[in-house]
Amino acid sequence: MPDSDRVLITGASGFVGSAVIRTALARGHRVRALVRASSPRDNLRELDVELVEGDMRDAASMDKALSGVGILLHVAADYRLWASDPADIMRANLEGTRTVMQAALRQGVERIVYTSSVATLRVQGASAPVTESAPADEQQTIGIYKRSKVAAERLVEQMIARQGLPAVIVNPSTPIGPRDIKPTPTGRIIVEAALGKIPAFVDTGLNLAHVDDVAEGHLLALERGRIGERYILGGDDVLLRDMLGEIARMTGRKAPTLTLPRWPLYPLAHVAQGIARLSGKEPFLTVDGLKMSRYHMFFSSAKAQAELGYRARPYAEGLRDALDWFGGAGYLK
Repeated sequence: MPDSDRVLITGASGFVGSAVIRTALARGHRVRALVRASSPRDNLRELDVELVEGDMRDAASMDKALSGVGILLHVAADYRLWASDPADIMRANLEGTRTVMQAALRQGVERIVYTSSVATLRVQGASAPVTESAPADEQQTIGIYKRSKVAAERLVEQMIARQGLPAVIVNPSTPIGPRDIKPTPTGRIIVEAALGKIPAFVDTGLNLAHVDDVAEGHLLALERGRIGERYILGGDDVLLRDMLGEIARMTGRKAPTLTLPRWPLYPLAHVAQGIARLSGKEPFLTVDGLKMSRYHMFFSSAKAQAELGYRARPYAEGLRDALDWFGGAGYLK
């Protein structure tokens, strides 16, 4: 029989996953943490969790991980904007989600929070912060990461409607803060800016939320969310110019003031991706990233605030916590 107090959290060693674990433990849940054999365990040190090795794309390991579990928080995802084989990202985010959710149904999991992304929402043509009422179309979505998340979210919605999957969907915006161990694409921007390696910028904007607030939103969705509903877990809408300026202020550097047009950057992005195919390292500048930057990716968390009681602290606190952690972890040398 499933234990209604036992929680399985996938993506447990990652940036968002490890923050979700801390929040679940603080609420008194008994946590089983799914990690791959190759995953670093730094973010899980000294946490009172049951570690289980497995892969979200492997049905047998997911059945084992979910055995006796009453609650699933499926946080794991391949968060890369580029890969030498884009199909890897689709396999992880779509087929991995399918495997996890099918196992959850087989094992009788009572309640699920599925971590989607604001990447599944349509920002093209928006004149105000985007809400849950603007779902993106997979074929019109920019980049393999966003397409994979749209496809996975639609799959979860279908399983809720047709198979009774007891899932609530959360759509985090851009989390920032401590323990961004990989780091994420946004974490790389913070590191590079702190090192003085971003002298100019393009005109774009992001919605930035402290990772611990996003984690809190996951548990609020578990406790108060309505099955089948989506909830944006965001923070402040911030121009990239202002984000870089705030990082410069915090690190005692001169803020960049030069705005770059995008068109001369596309050849550089193609070159960077070519080098990445040889080196195996994800490029800092990508073609899809440039295409996405044409839009201000601003979002509203009003629904989560009203229904879940979600709140987000000012984004500058997330930047400060991120910089403190990156500095302590040796990323800013």
